[in-house]
Amino acid sequence: MKDMKRIVIVCLLALSLILAVTSCRGNQKVVINGVDDLEGKTIGVQLGTTGDIYADEIEGAVIERYNKAADAVLALRQGKIDAVIIDDQPAKVFASKNNDIVVLSEEFTVEEYAMCLAKENTDLLNKMNGAIAELKADGTLQGILDYYIGQVDGSAPYQSPAGISRPNGVLIMGTNAEFPPYEYFENETICGADPDFARAICDKLGYELQIEDMDFDAIIPAVQSGRVDFGAAGMTVTEERLKNISFTESYCTASQVVIVKK
Repeated sequence: MKDMKRIVIVCLLALSLILAVTSCRGNQKVVINGVDDLEGKTIGVQLGTTGDIYADEIEGAVIERYNKAADAVLALRQGKIDAVIIDDQPAKVFASKNNDIVVLSEEFTVEEYAMCLAKENTDLLNKMNGAIAELKADGTLQGILDYYIGQVDGSAPYQSPAGISRPNGVLIMGTNAEFPPYEYFENETICGADPDFARAICDKLGYELQIEDMDFDAIIPAVQSGRVDFGAAGMTVTEERLKNISFTESYCTASQVVIVKK
């Protein structure tokens, strides 16, 4: 009987110790003040983005991949992950709408955005680069960035000039409308800096613009297969992507940043 009591007491003590250790681990605060603190942490990214690519280089990090950036941010707020790596402008939007998260001041990396096309589509690539150069020179691009990115007083969304002719048919743009202010839904319409700039390019070239929403990691395959004519979704030019697709001239400099809980 005494031996049985000893066994019960030992088991109870062991269980108490396990619960105490588990409790301590659950109450530990994860402190991330900069990029170096990401080592060994659990990091959320959107599948197929440059955040996804760069996160793999963080030593000891566990990477959780989500189809939507909003799902990664929700997981952060719920305590399932320690941080999210994401584009800077969408990060600011998420932080402005959720007062329990914050964007770190240190940039993770700086990058250039461009539109992507199939490698064999060189004729359209050259035409789009010509239009981009004109839209940079006449201030149209800067006006779009002022409205969506800089939020400059007096700026406005792009409007097609009156009397525009579109004799060349339709260009289909693939995007992922989950990256405000670059692309997002408003009253069932895809709006943002990328759709406005794509529309301005199409106006220059005499095309009607059609936009298809899809998962981010489906855009490049859609471009390669010809399902869409080009992709625009805050897409970064990388050496790896250049193996499979072509990019227009860059139209925006941005950065990847880190979101953490306050």
